[in-house]
Amino acid sequence: MNVSLTHIGGPTVLIEVGGWRLLTDPTFDPAGNDYRFGWGTGSRKLAGPAIAAADLGPIDAVLLSHDHHDDNLDAAGRALLPAAGAVLTTVPGAKRLGGKARGLAPWATTRLEAPGKPAIEVTATPCRHGPPLSRPLVGDVVGFGLAWEGQKHGALWISGDTVLYDGVREVADRLKVGTALLHLGGVRFPISGPLRYTMTAHEAIELCGLLRPHTAIPIHYEGWKHFREGREAIERELSSAPEAIRQELRWLPIGEATEISV
Repeated sequence: MNVSLTHIGGPTVLIEVGGWRLLTDPTFDPAGNDYRFGWGTGSRKLAGPAIAAADLGPIDAVLLSHDHHDDNLDAAGRALLPAAGAVLTTVPGAKRLGGKARGLAPWATTRLEAPGKPAIEVTATPCRHGPPLSRPLVGDVVGFGLAWEGQKHGALWISGDTVLYDGVREVADRLKVGTALLHLGGVRFPISGPLRYTMTAHEAIELCGLLRPHTAIPIHYEGWKHFREGREAIERELSSAPEAIRQELRWLPIGEATEISV
């Protein structure tokens, strides 16, 4: 069974499979706004969504890596949550959001079920959205592994905002990943100097060497000022990666539905 992926911008991807319509990290505000993320950090949105929230259509579930940073859930994205069938996110995030939000700790699982659609088992995976010991400051984040009957290559995994650390490396041991949506961008802020808050291309190469996915797809690398590694920088780093990893990489055209074999 193939899956259709539409990269709307930043971390926001529409996933369509077996009648399901799932949305990752909804960000639908227009370009030009400034945001504050706390502790002296912030950013400006440089590009609006390729598809407006009003044109999105019904959403069965939102896969929300975290609710407390506007580059993963902005005002327009937050406004569409009540209409979604379910919201899967962190345990603290579910408490803040209330309503239909389900909180998942790392390695917890839940199922998405509906008549006439394949059941999807969702596994929350670990994230650390910054350097060691930063969790009390940056808050909890999760990734998501999606598994359903008929997958040829393995689970569809969304990394969430994270650096590469042992918790993320553990995904390679616990999930068979067929398609990986990797939050990259090498996020840095002036106040914290060289410290990184999401994966770099160099880290993505190491991770792909562990996961060995059939397809690896960069997202969360464009549209915001604090993303420090765009497509050109990622491709430059990948040019020296092993051939097998270069063959795994696939770029999604922004705003266009793309079929992926899973």
